[in-house]
Amino acid sequence: MSTEHLSPAEGLHRILILLCVSVPSFMINLDSNIVAVSLSSIAQSLHADFADIEWVISAYTLTFASCVMPAGALADRYGRKRMLLIGLSVFTGASLICGAAGDVLLLNSARALQGVGAAILLSSALATLSHTFRGAHRARAFAFWGSVIGIATSLGPVAGGFITQHFGWQWVFYINIPIGAAMFALTLYAVDESRDPHARKVDVPGSLTFSSSLFLVTLALITGNHEGWASNGIVLEFACSGTLFALFLLVETRQQRPMLDLSFFRRPTYIGANIAGLAYAGGLLTMFTYLPIYFQSGLGLSPQKAGLLMLPIALPLFIVPRIVATWLTHRFSGRALLTVGLAIIGVGLSWLAMQALQFDYASMSAGLLIAGVGAGILNGETAKVSMSVIPPERAGMASGVSGTVRFSGIVVGFAALGAILFSRVSATLAEGLPPGSNIDPVALTRSIAAGDLSAGQEEMFPGIDLHGLALHSFGSGYQAILLVGAAIAFSAALLTWLLVRSSDTAPTPRHASSASAVAPQVE
Repeated sequence: MSTEHLSPAEGLHRILILLCVSVPSFMINLDSNIVAVSLSSIAQSLHADFADIEWVISAYTLTFASCVMPAGALADRYGRKRMLLIGLSVFTGASLICGAAGDVLLLNSARALQGVGAAILLSSALATLSHTFRGAHRARAFAFWGSVIGIATSLGPVAGGFITQHFGWQWVFYINIPIGAAMFALTLYAVDESRDPHARKVDVPGSLTFSSSLFLVTLALITGNHEGWASNGIVLEFACSGTLFALFLLVETRQQRPMLDLSFFRRPTYIGANIAGLAYAGGLLTMFTYLPIYFQSGLGLSPQKAGLLMLPIALPLFIVPRIVATWLTHRFSGRALLTVGLAIIGVGLSWLAMQALQFDYASMSAGLLIAGVGAGILNGETAKVSMSVIPPERAGMASGVSGTVRFSGIVVGFAALGAILFSRVSATLAEGLPPGSNIDPVALTRSIAAGDLSAGQEEMFPGIDLHGLALHSFGSGYQAILLVGAAIAFSAALLTWLLVRSSDTAPTPRHASSASAVAPQVE
């Protein structure tokens, strides 16, 4: 149905629905990276070490990734509007607790609860979007949604730095409260209830096995550097994670209405789109946490300045989706856009890796911009392509999988890159420390990986330029994780090109894509 056939009241109603699904997605993505610039301030305020602070990020992304797929099943069965309202309530309430937290344990617990609310929100929002908008209108709606996500990602580091420096880190969380309250009221008024008429009971065994598997692999990746990768505990955690994931797949094959319908993975396009989403999250979105630490510690900048330096990579996430919708979707298939986006990200991360040891922002800015352009192409396209081969009645399941893939990529990628960072810093220190020195290399590695380059021991060890060695080790660690991110992007680009079918992702007709440039014309 074209825009011309809608009455003004119907058009306004569709726009309100689009806001109801886009703004919660904005909040979710904002909270996944706005905290990154605030980590140092949170650590000082709550007297927490870096291992605790890692969980400020991981607790949110871990519960999100673990719960978004079962949340999609709940939305299909009990209603997308109902679950949107529940998700808004949980997310907003948890944000209040986060801001009021007086110790790191309460903060991380509230962040975990916030992740649960975010999972319910995203799965319900995407299911509502997919159910409400069909055909060419769906492409335009996803383009608008992608632009909103781009704004959130763009604002995250900048807003986090500004708020932390001028109001305190607590307001990073308090800002969600008025937005959440307003969206609750608007959702109650504007969104129509919808559900999958064939949905059955919630897949409890599948939810438990998947969540436990993801938790154990993340725990092993975060603690492996401290306990040793060959220790019995770490090996057991990896083994149990693999076993639980195998059980999850087995459970899903026995379900009449599974939380994860494995039959969709017989479609190469669906596999390729999910590989693209996983690589995008693990290879690039994790850098929205790591790069502000690099700018603050390696360049000695304030949180606000570090956030501002993220603009070249963040702004394209807002601008490029609109360019894609206006000029590219009617010319190129989803297959081509995903492949090119991943390849551009690989080029940008490679550029950054080559400059990481120079600690010169001017030489890095082009790499940030290149990576941001690639991310802007992918941001809305991955969800659109993956859901293009899924029946609308399974929208909740499909949105759950899409959200799970993205945030599983973030949580596992964040932990895995942290392990690589730690290992590379440790190896560089081992090469630079003089033989027989009394410096504790493990303690020094932990300090450097956390961004503390002061070394603090130079007076105790005269003749050793510990700060210079710490800076070089820090840069080497970041060079390693940027190269790994680039390798992930290039590998995924190849797999996406081989798997995604052009016939499944044909260009959108020009009249549909061009109209998306103006938000009010979404429907």
